[in-house]
Amino acid sequence: MISKKLTEDMKAAMKSREKVKLSVIRMLLADLKNARIAAREDLTEEQEEKVVAAYAKKRKESMETYEKAGRSDIVEKEQVEYDITVSYLPPQMDEEELKSLVMAKVEEAGAESMKDFGRVMKAVMVEVGSRADGSAVSAMVKRVMSEKD
Repeated sequence: MISKKLTEDMKAAMKSREKVKLSVIRMLLADLKNARIAAREDLTEEQEEKVVAAYAKKRKESMETYEKAGRSDIVEKEQVEYDITVSYLPPQMDEEELKSLVMAKVEEAGAESMKDFGRVMKAVMVEVGSRADGSAVSAMVKRVMSEKD
């Protein structure tokens, strides 16, 4: 479970005085606790991954925003936080792996046109979980389905 790994890493970060890592871990643990309270039960591994992936997505969006504003000092800080956060997620799917999965789901769903986009997208996201970003999945589904037309 991610929460157990975070707790262990928090202790190690405290001992080694890694302030940034400790801060990120505490934020992740707080987000997990809030999700657990909202769910009114312990989270599954998949639910924990979703919470951590959401935190990583926030960091990525912050990086893009600060990049546009020309704040490279803050971008570097956000990048470090993002890298720490992503280390707790399963490895991301590469483009070829994602494409083959999308093609299989298009075939499985019998998708004929972009009208079936939602159905295919849902099937792929269930399979992918937090191993690929939703926007990357969406782009791949559109690309595969447009090739099919």
